[in-house]
Amino acid sequence: MSEADDSAFQRGAGLSPQPQSHPAPPSRPVVAFNRRELDTILRLYGRMVADGEWRDYAMDLLKDKAVFSVFRRSSEMPLYRIEKDPKLSRRQGAYSVVAAGGMILKRGHDLAQVLRVLEKKKHLRLVEA
Repeated sequence: MSEADDSAFQRGAGLSPQPQSHPAPPSRPVVAFNRRELDTILRLYGRMVADGEWRDYAMDLLKDKAVFSVFRRSSEMPLYRIEKDPKLSRRQGAYSVVAAGGMILKRGHDLAQVLRVLEKKKHLRLVEA
């Protein structure tokens, strides 16, 4: 080895250790509402807020399901939970509406059809004598 080679080796030129790159951990898949589903839910939410029935909402995007919770007051338990669970899509349907007590009000494959259970029913009708 010559003197030039020896000084280059001492400075670290030539045999620098490679930076160790740790592979990024695989990202966990998250279930979410798509734009069309969210538009359908928010239209219903807007109507119910305008009627004074609902006041707040929360969205939880979990690894196995997405949940849209509706509140009368933000400090209470949710009145209803609109859930999307893709693993149930081939069986009972991916969408469900769950009441505050945990009872499933409606389940199905079509979100708009499932959300109809939350629509206010018109109980008063004009009856001709």
